Amino acid sequence: MAERGALSLLSLLCLTFLYTASSTAKHVDKGSAAQPFIPFWFTVEPQDTLAIRGNSAMLNCSAHSDAATPARVEWKKDGTFMRLISDERRHILPDGTLVFTHVVHSKHNKPDEGTYQCVATIENHGSISSRTARLSVAGMPRFASQPAPSTVRPGDSQVMACEVNSDLVPFTRWEKDRQSLELSSRLTQLPSGALVIRNASEADAGLYRCLVENVGSSKSSDEAQLQIVPETGEDRKLEFLVQPVSVTKMVGTSVLLPCVVTGFPVPQVRWMLGDKLLQESEGHVEVMGGDSLQISNITEKNAGVYTCIADNSNATIEAQAQLTVQVAPQFVRRPANIYAHESMDIVFECEVSGSPAPTVKWVKNGDAVIPSDYFKIVKEHNLQVLGLVKSDEGFYQCLAENDAGNIQSSAQLIILDHDVALPSFPPPSLTPNTTDHVTPGSGGIAGPAGPTPSAPRDVVASLVSTRFIKLTWRQPAEPHGDDLTYSVFYSTEGISRERVVNTSRPGEMQVTIQNLMPDTKYRFRVVAHNSNGQGETSAALKVATQAEVQVPGPAPNLQAVSNTPTSVSLSWDKPLTGNGEMLTYKLYYTDKSFDSEQDVDSDGQSYTMTGLKKNTEYSFRVVANNQHGPGVSTEDIVVRTLSDVPSAAPQNLTVEVQNSKSIMLRWQPPPLNGQNGEITGYKIRYRKGPRRSEAAETTGGTQLNKLIDGLDRGTEYSFRVSAMTVNGTGPATDWNSAETFESDLDESRVPDQPSSLHVRPLVNSIVVSWTPPENQDIVVRGYSIGYGIGSPHAQTIKVDYKQRYYTIENLDASSHYVITLKAFNNVGEGIPVYESAITRPQSVPDPSPMMPPVGVQASVLSYDTIKVTWADNSLPKNQRITDNRYYTVRWKTNIPANTKVKMANTTSLNYMVTGLKPNTLYEFSVMVTKGRRVSTWSMTAQGTTFETIPSSSPKDVTVVSKENKPRTIIVNWQPPSEANGKITGYIIYYSTDVNAEVHDWVIEPVVGNRLTHQIQDLTLDTTYYFKIQARNSKGMGPMSDAVNFRTPKTESSDKMANDQASNLPSKPGPSGNQQPPDPGTSVGKSGVGSSENHILVIIIIISVGAFTIIVVVVGAFLCTRRTTSHQKK
Repeated sequence: MAERGALSLLSLLCLTFLYTASSTAKHVDKGSAAQPFIPFWFTVEPQDTLAIRGNSAMLNCSAHSDAATPARVEWKKDGTFMRLISDERRHILPDGTLVFTHVVHSKHNKPDEGTYQCVATIENHGSISSRTARLSVAGMPRFASQPAPSTVRPGDSQVMACEVNSDLVPFTRWEKDRQSLELSSRLTQLPSGALVIRNASEADAGLYRCLVENVGSSKSSDEAQLQIVPETGEDRKLEFLVQPVSVTKMVGTSVLLPCVVTGFPVPQVRWMLGDKLLQESEGHVEVMGGDSLQISNITEKNAGVYTCIADNSNATIEAQAQLTVQVAPQFVRRPANIYAHESMDIVFECEVSGSPAPTVKWVKNGDAVIPSDYFKIVKEHNLQVLGLVKSDEGFYQCLAENDAGNIQSSAQLIILDHDVALPSFPPPSLTPNTTDHVTPGSGGIAGPAGPTPSAPRDVVASLVSTRFIKLTWRQPAEPHGDDLTYSVFYSTEGISRERVVNTSRPGEMQVTIQNLMPDTKYRFRVVAHNSNGQGETSAALKVATQAEVQVPGPAPNLQAVSNTPTSVSLSWDKPLTGNGEMLTYKLYYTDKSFDSEQDVDSDGQSYTMTGLKKNTEYSFRVVANNQHGPGVSTEDIVVRTLSDVPSAAPQNLTVEVQNSKSIMLRWQPPPLNGQNGEITGYKIRYRKGPRRSEAAETTGGTQLNKLIDGLDRGTEYSFRVSAMTVNGTGPATDWNSAETFESDLDESRVPDQPSSLHVRPLVNSIVVSWTPPENQDIVVRGYSIGYGIGSPHAQTIKVDYKQRYYTIENLDASSHYVITLKAFNNVGEGIPVYESAITRPQSVPDPSPMMPPVGVQASVLSYDTIKVTWADNSLPKNQRITDNRYYTVRWKTNIPANTKVKMANTTSLNYMVTGLKPNTLYEFSVMVTKGRRVSTWSMTAQGTTFETIPSSSPKDVTVVSKENKPRTIIVNWQPPSEANGKITGYIIYYSTDVNAEVHDWVIEPVVGNRLTHQIQDLTLDTTYYFKIQARNSKGMGPMSDAVNFRTPKTESSDKMANDQASNLPSKPGPSGNQQPPDPGTSVGKSGVGSSENHILVIIIIISVGAFTIIVVVVGAFLCTRRTTSHQKK
């Protein structure tokens, strides 16, 4: 029997071992098998096609696949699948190409024209879609304009019109006298189809017509006679026969910008790109026939505003056109194939470039992906899929499109079973331009079979906020290993799609789930992992996030567009966060050149700001308001108002004769507030003597001088200059005249000494007069006068060469001045001549006392800076300071506790006061000092600095428990010392972990200027940490230091008894004799009652103790007797 039992036991052990080995092998095989990605892509995609009515047409499409089942190709027209089973005119070839045996097209029936796309499908795996292609059908030739009889003078230009359908221009040609006309640089065809004849001659006379051929039917225009008429030599006004028009072209194509001008004298044509003169380059930029501009192989650098300038000796005309260059979409990063497990989150990346910026959409198995809570577009174009389920498998495509074209790229998603390991090194992809990717996560790790952990215990939500929940749990009762990791699966109640969050390190038993929705119920379960795999799941925990009661968040999608030079249109969307209806929106705007913020109110989600400065940068931000107060501001966006023609003329125009044939002009740009845009150039107009006819010259935008040469000797010329922007030409300066020299003077050396110098002193001035150098053959461009007390080098004044006297003013009386005079030209200054003079004594003292400054103004520039300006009536009208006077500025706040006055000196008529306190009213006054004379203080000016964010945190933060409610605490605090504005609210942060990230703390908003707040439903016997942050209209201040508070363990029984006793009704006293009890009496009675209760308690305790002792003694005695009697027996 023993041997049989041993054999049976041995057999059982062998069978168990074999089964275990077999199971382990199966597990390893299953864990290591990952389905490979399927190579699947388009080898040929359809292209835009122009078809001819009645002819055949073809759209190519072919797909490659290594799957066992070949790909099936179908076609969509205008987004809808085509039914071609019984179609005799259209069918699909075996390789996927769509064939039209003959194209049908008429005015009311256009079944073939449209947008086509082919879709390739592998059964049980998925589908991919090609790029889209447009099939257009050439229309019947129609002439919108035809050649008309014309005349042209020899050497001039003429245009023969011929305007046909835009798609038929490539099929247009010209005939002269019924003979085909060969085009050249002199005879060119415009993009509209018109013919340009330049530098006409007798050979160009004849009958012209245009023809449209090779589009199924031919059609010719009317014939028109071109006659050559003799040139009369009379001036003819410059005018455009054809002007350039704005056009949009793709990179790599060509464009012709026409510019055909007529007039006499024959004009010269030049082109500018922006403010730069355009230079021809071989094979790229070429001026055709001397006027029209041909650009080949266009690049993005060719985009911009082109100006055609035509001028002759009588006038200048110009025309502008915008060339917009488009770039078809290109992939910077393509989506990658992905392995993942269920419940994971994945991201398909897709980055594209192009101009205009492409729009991107995602397609799964041929169907558009609609964004939802689980399918989101992140980081501009990437597709994020949250909480994967098995049905998410398939082919995903990123489709990018702009006006220049469209492209697509696909990637495959394979979802593995949890007991199949994610490949650590994915196999090389067989799909062109696509990479493979493994989503990191807690996938099932293949390994030897063994016991897995039991379910984690005591899963609780330790912190619940509006948008996050913190979960904690205990280790499983049967961990079967060390260093467990955990996965938390969660889903919205009622939705089967789960998401997963993994702990960050082994042994960690808490996790914070972020980005939840307020006031929403969620379902959570926790699973532990050991080296053998995933264990049992915990019981589901259902938790609801808190309802969100808060001020609005930032308004999304804030956009600003300048419509006119003085207006900007703004729009924004409703804030995504914030309870309650949006009452108003406050729009803040700042002139970037002045940095002073202003605001307006808006009831809607759009506003047009008017009355702005032209060509000026403004920043805008929006704050939404609801019943809880102002919300979070948007980020600032900056927009520049449109440019306009200059509204002011150039400044300080000077005219300097160089010699007998040239004059130099110099000027300064218009004032900044009159430029209204970037100055692209200057137009100089000049005329000779009283003539009305004008000549013109132009310069670049940065050139502030111009040499006008080729002039007549001894002749007076008048000049004026105007500034230009891309919008046009502004007002001109006044005419400024100069006369050329009769003969060319010498300017190779400096002038000689002036022939005489005379001075006449007065009390506060000296009159200086002189005569020019005796040698009149050397150019004199002006005179330099130097003067000073004892030295002539203290002050220097330069005057024009025509001037012969000058009065030096603002001098001191009874003072000895030395004066020098030198003639100068472009070579340098000549030999000086000296004189000295003593100003007369002051016979009568100055009767006018020093008057205080007037017109004091305080302009607030920022939260800590105010600019103080004033005027001084004792100065000349130009308010120029030439003496040694200075000004003292004093300021103080209106705060009674701070009466300290600060002062500063300055020698100018303004002063920038910095280092001020935000949101504080300051008073300013100014006085002037000149020598020993001092004025009284001026009238005061006031200014309140702007608000800024609080620079200190709330003070004296305390936390106390609310009486009789241990789960409720009261937080008290004081406002920040440096509020820097009106406090509009506070935010209380609290957490059980003082080291947690800020976004993991629970937030309690407090609206208004309240200084206390209750927080309810806290966990008993738990330490909480509290911080407070103040908010004003400019934003949030710093947080206070953390204050900790531990909630009570439980509610005490005494307190409960007292609560019950305090709720009993008290007996009323005698009617009519009810008086408030005396405080002293009340305390005394309370003391007596308390002592009686204590005595009663002591008596009860002594009685119970005595009774217990008696019982113990009696019991011991009886036991002793029983033991003794038992021993005797």
